[in-house]
Amino acid sequence: MNTTLITFVVLYLLGTLAIGVWAGTRVKNTADFAIAGRRLPLAMVITTTFATWFGAETVMGIPAKFVQGGLNAIVEDPFGAGTCLILVGVFFAARLYKQNLLTIGDFYRQRYGRGIEIFCSIAIILSYLGWVAAQITALGLVFSVLTNGAMSETAGMIVGTLAVLVYVVVGGFLAVAWTDFIQMIVLVVGLAIIAVFSAELAGGAGAVFDLASQQDLWKFFPAPTFTEIAFFIAAGLTMMLGSIPQQDVFQRVMSAKDAGTAQKGAVIGGVSYILFAFVPMFIVAAAVVVMGNSAMELAKNDYQRLLPTFILTKMPLVMQILFFGALLSAIKSTSSATLLAPSTSFVENILKNLRPGMTDREQLLAMRFTIVAFTAIVLAYAIAMKGTSIYDLVSSAYQVTLVGAFVPLVMGIYWKRATTQGAICSVAAGIAVWVLFFPQVGGEALAEGFPGQLAGLIAAFLGMIAGSLAPQKLRNRHEAVKHVAGLPAR
Repeated sequence: MNTTLITFVVLYLLGTLAIGVWAGTRVKNTADFAIAGRRLPLAMVITTTFATWFGAETVMGIPAKFVQGGLNAIVEDPFGAGTCLILVGVFFAARLYKQNLLTIGDFYRQRYGRGIEIFCSIAIILSYLGWVAAQITALGLVFSVLTNGAMSETAGMIVGTLAVLVYVVVGGFLAVAWTDFIQMIVLVVGLAIIAVFSAELAGGAGAVFDLASQQDLWKFFPAPTFTEIAFFIAAGLTMMLGSIPQQDVFQRVMSAKDAGTAQKGAVIGGVSYILFAFVPMFIVAAAVVVMGNSAMELAKNDYQRLLPTFILTKMPLVMQILFFGALLSAIKSTSSATLLAPSTSFVENILKNLRPGMTDREQLLAMRFTIVAFTAIVLAYAIAMKGTSIYDLVSSAYQVTLVGAFVPLVMGIYWKRATTQGAICSVAAGIAVWVLFFPQVGGEALAEGFPGQLAGLIAAFLGMIAGSLAPQKLRNRHEAVKHVAGLPAR
């Protein structure tokens, strides 16, 4: 056990806790707690949107998928995830910012009514289980590796979760934004230096790129068959569109000081994420060059340990400190906001419907209690799901919002004829068709023949159009009959 390395990690964790306590002194109301009072400058919006996705799976999951299957295996993340932020900046940020909303659920209430607000908010909240569980799982792994097994992964999950929970409960999104700003600097600098050192260990960057070329890792597009193309498109769209109606993305964009900053921050953050996600991929490819078959065995059987093992066995102490500082930065930045996001959605869009007339102080207190409760639930879920890969936990998280919440959002903004009836039909059709494609429901043949989330998305669009237009056509026909009969129109 390396006591020097552990000491640096503990000091780093204590530093982020101090920032959270400081931020807590500046939180005066729910707007401060949920969206940092809508006053963040461009630099902080960029770092906090970049931090939206740069978590455990970016450092450990994506690189292992890359060295096994190439770019084709990671279309969902980082390409889909990064493009999500770009689309938010281009098509959604300014329009939503001008509505002065506290949560994404507020949009559904104003556009369609409380029923759609509650259902979509529940779908959004449930989608966070897998996402946050992935970060908690990674925290447990990090502490177990750091202590050379002296601390179990379960104990590591509990310790790591508490370290994040404290500053989120105290400082809310203001603490998240400030810690993201510092943590993303640590992450970028740390991983960049490690990438340079990894290239030297591998005999130069050329050797790493040669490996990628020899193993055909640059291949992006699927085989030209209907099934392969359909699953490729579905994988890309899951996070690209399914992550748009998400409270953590909404919070980070809406925390900007103005609409222009919200747009630019999301676009720059998305582009930066896609580009910088290649750094940990490069480091893992270098690990394969240096470690040979043992690295590929780890990638196949226990990929979450590949990078930590490479760093701990092949690099000096200073690089180990940089790596674990960067890794913890990635995990904590993602897990902090994803603990806060569902909790604010629950209070604003569900609890307030059950207890109307809550004061702002009561809402703020309820948000803090909800964060603690949600954290306990996710921690229990993460422990129960121990052994499930980080990448799989993340990639499955956003199918429900893709089929249930995306279409009402985009059509509600861009199609004036969208109605509440259309939103109900969209949600019902999208969820029903998606569930039909579960192997346990529709059978293996149906599930393997076409991606369920893509079928659900298509059904959601058709449901919105049919549900919105059909009542209007019936009304028009009814008015025409009245006119012919000489009866007064409404």
